[in-house]
Amino acid sequence: MSPIHDRLSAGREVVFAKEAKGLSWQQLADALERSLVWTTSALLGQQPLDAEQAQKVGGLLGLDDDAVAALSLPPVRGEAAIDPTEPVTYRLHEALQVYGSALHELIREEFGDGIMSAIDFELSFDREEDPKGDRVKLVWSGKFLPYKVF
Repeated sequence: MSPIHDRLSAGREVVFAKEAKGLSWQQLADALERSLVWTTSALLGQQPLDAEQAQKVGGLLGLDDDAVAALSLPPVRGEAAIDPTEPVTYRLHEALQVYGSALHELIREEFGDGIMSAIDFELSFDREEDPKGDRVKLVWSGKFLPYKVF
């Protein structure tokens, strides 16, 4: 494998090929029989694909062997630099700044002292029609992990 083919560069190739082929993230998720959010995250380099999944996506998108192999590499999660000024990312960050402490208190009140896992975790995305303007619906579901006392 070429050293320039890492998970992130393969992810960029996926985006270009997806657009060139006129495919949607949902079509790729359906082909892999995985959720929309997980598939998109995987193809952008944040989740591992097994060899069969990488071959399937590579075939659909016309990726070269190096890019296909890179999709199966273990990811370094969070490696991609996220532009904090990009409007969608900024608004998600803003929402967590505004509501994060409230969510922390509500989780603590309901479950006790601990955290919501981002490992045993699911995230769904949907569009909700609304007469005042369509809405983005995000649902986060993470296992509660209590802090250990020792």
